[in-house]
Amino acid sequence: MSFKEKKDSAIFQVFGATLGGVVVFVLEVLQVVIIAAAIIIPIRYFLIQPFIVKGASMEPNFQENEYLIIDELSYRFRDISRGEIIVFEPPTGVDQYYIKRVIGLPGETVEIKDGTISVYNSEFPNGVAIDEEYIDEFTHGEEYVVLSDSEYFVMGDNRDMSLDSRAIGPIPQDNIVGRVWVRGLPFSKAGVISAPDYDLTY
Repeated sequence: MSFKEKKDSAIFQVFGATLGGVVVFVLEVLQVVIIAAAIIIPIRYFLIQPFIVKGASMEPNFQENEYLIIDELSYRFRDISRGEIIVFEPPTGVDQYYIKRVIGLPGETVEIKDGTISVYNSEFPNGVAIDEEYIDEFTHGEEYVVLSDSEYFVMGDNRDMSLDSRAIGPIPQDNIVGRVWVRGLPFSKAGVISAPDYDLTY
């Protein structure tokens, strides 16, 4: 007789045939729930998590109520890339998550002038303009921001409707939850999200 059969037999002896069957069923359900939790919880809290877009700051590329999967693992093994869409906690202390696009990387200087965004770094000390084919509108305002070695300059794709680094400042690396990896809903737009190719030589 197997261990399971011995266990079930002992339960039937204690509770009787009818109640014993119920107890066996409940115990089996609990076992499935515990195993599932042991698998799902680490994935949910340490590898990936869902995110629902709120607001219009990333239109037209991301719409309100779209369902996204956030990859929390990749940035433990590699640097954040320009153009990637990230989810982060704002440094202002607001208790919510923001979704924006990475424009400036640690150690760079970001300049916004006459609708053009330029970055300055060791490779481009005189600056290089970022060609953003994913937006159609003019980027208003002027900025000149020097990033520390652990800060990122982020912007929404809907520039006139985005509360981003132009208002809340650079984003510390510790505030970044992860990158937008997959769009799950709507099904018509489902797929893996990739960073644009800015055609910059590093």
